[in-house]
This record gives sequence, structure tokens and C-alpha cells, in this order.
Amino acid sequence: MNSFGQKLKFSTFGESHGTAIGSLLDGVPAGLEIDEKYIQSELDRRKPGKSEFETGRKEEDKVEILSGVFEGKSTGTPIAMIIYNTNQKSKDYTNIKDVFRPGHADFTYFHKYGIRDYRGGGRSSARETAARVAAGAIAKLMLDKLNISVHSGLSAVAGVKSEVFDYESAKRSIIYSLDPNKEEEQKAVILRAKNDHDSVGGVSRVIIKGAPRSLGQPLYYKLDAVLADAMMGINAVKAVEIGDGALSASLLGSQNNDEIRNSGFSSNHSGGILGGISNGEDIVINVYFKPTPSIFKEQKTVTTENEEVNFSLKGRHDPCVAIRGTIVCEAMAALVIADMLLLNMGSNMDGVSKYYL
Repeated sequence: MNSFGQKLKFSTFGESHGTAIGSLLDGVPAGLEIDEKYIQSELDRRKPGKSEFETGRKEEDKVEILSGVFEGKSTGTPIAMIIYNTNQKSKDYTNIKDVFRPGHADFTYFHKYGIRDYRGGGRSSARETAARVAAGAIAKLMLDKLNISVHSGLSAVAGVKSEVFDYESAKRSIIYSLDPNKEEEQKAVILRAKNDHDSVGGVSRVIIKGAPRSLGQPLYYKLDAVLADAMMGINAVKAVEIGDGALSASLLGSQNNDEIRNSGFSSNHSGGILGGISNGEDIVINVYFKPTPSIFKEQKTVTTENEEVNFSLKGRHDPCVAIRGTIVCEAMAALVIADMLLLNMGSNMDGVSKYYL
């Protein structure tokens, strides 16, 4: 499937080394002011080649809106956006035409479809996520009208964990580190792995502030389930936690429960979601990225004919995909919340009456 969402749906298209990538966003209410400079600024946060901590592939990621916007506002029709690829080096991949790269989707794509685009991974490349960020930027414009915001940053890199979560500091950090006191150590482990022709993983922490109570469609479209689905659909993500996540399994009920006062909850172990429905607290998500599988050490693998070989990778790759991945997490979170807001409008008669009476 290449689509996501129910009321606010988006589909992406394109491959890493094709002509272009893009997205089609359907369900945006008419009359939303579409700030193209803001959309571009979000893409600029994710675009590659900004520093030594990222891939050397430099793409401007200039977005062009093809439809759904007139005189600066959404028309209620599908919004199509395209981003042209301008810096492909497909020849870097000729040596893996018939070889499966360890840790990549090459093996599974080939055995599912009987064919694969070996140029940078084709459709399975993280290049596709730029289209998600473009769609997510429009979702953020919707959320901003409702005083809802989404923030993120890296809370851990290769086991170097943040002790504070400063989202404003993360915006100023070249690696989006949440802890200014840990940033230099996190940078060092990234560069150490890069210089050793290796890679490292990381954890993105996403927080959604201002989301109202009652978002989520139980039992089979729970808010936490859909957020997890959205995050797990991002390349290289291997685990997702809501609130305390895995830690909850080691706690007593008396420790894990968030007691309630007339002023609100006294803690937020739940991460802002109970029974699949938002409870008005901050929604907190931790997203775990594996080390970038594209490394430059010699590795053992097999060919499409199942012949065992040693091979060395070429190309330009992120030493820590979690850095730019955290911006994609933000975008997907915004798309989920915007979708849930639209779904929730008809959940009771009061909502229906406000519109029709």
C-alpha cells in the first residue's frame, strides 16, 4: 500500500533514483491558508547534505504544488506536490545489481515482486520520506489553527541518552539533539562510526502538545495504534513506545497509573492516551531507528542466484538515519492527529449539530 489515513489521506509516489517523488493529499478542508514557504522550510529540515553527520547526497528538495490550491488557500480538492530528484548517482549501485545488501529491503522486495529497482533501493529508499514531510507540513498548518503543535528531537544516539528533553534546543542543533549537554558526545559517536565505515542507530522523541481529549476511534483505529503504525512505516524504524512504553511492563499498577485530580492528571505514564483515546495530556512517542544498513565495510551476502559473495558498498549514505528520520516522525504524527480530528467531528450529535444547525 502507498496510502495512509482515513479522512485525511495521503499517497506517495516515486523512487530514489527516478525522475521525481511526490505526494497526493486528499481531505484537506477548503479555505486553509497554504504557506508554501513553511512547507519548504519543513523539507529543508529533512533534506540531505546539510552537514558531515548526514549523507553527502545534496538535494534541494524544492517542492512544487500542482493542484488543490487557489489564491493561497486549499480548495477542498486533492493537493498534489512534486519534488524532482536532481543529484542521483545511479552508477554507484551497478555493483549491487544482482546482490542483496544486508539489512536492506533488497532481499524481500525481490522475493515478493520478482523484480527490484536496485538504484539506491528504489521505492524502499528513505528518499520517499520527503514526500511525507511535504504532506505533514500541510497537516501542521491545519493543527496550528487549532493551537496544536508537534515537536521532536533525538533523545539517544548509539546509547548516549539525553537527560533532558529541550525541544527548542533541538531546533538549533545540527543533529536535533534534545540535550545540549549530550550533543557533543552524540556527535562524536556518529563521526567515530562514520570514520570506521560503519553506522549507528538512534531514538526520536516526539511530543504533541495541545491535542484535545477524545481523539481516537476504538477499537480498531485507536490513536496509539495508528501512531505506532505511522512510525513503524518509516524506513529503519524497529520499535515504537507510547508514554513509558516498555518500562510499564516492569512497574506496579500503583506506580504506572496516572492519578486524576480535578485539575487534571498528576503524571503522564500513559503518554496522553487511554483506551486508544487522547486524554488531553501531552502525547509522547519514542521511535527507535536501527543503524543505517548502508555501511562501507566488506560484508557477506548472496546474489539473486543464491551464490555466496563478499561485496563492498559504494554511494553516499547517512551514518545515522535517525537524525533526519526525526523530522519524518513529526510529519507522520501531524498527519495522524489531523486525520483523527476530522474523524472525531461526527462522533456524537453535538458535533453534528454544531455544523448543521
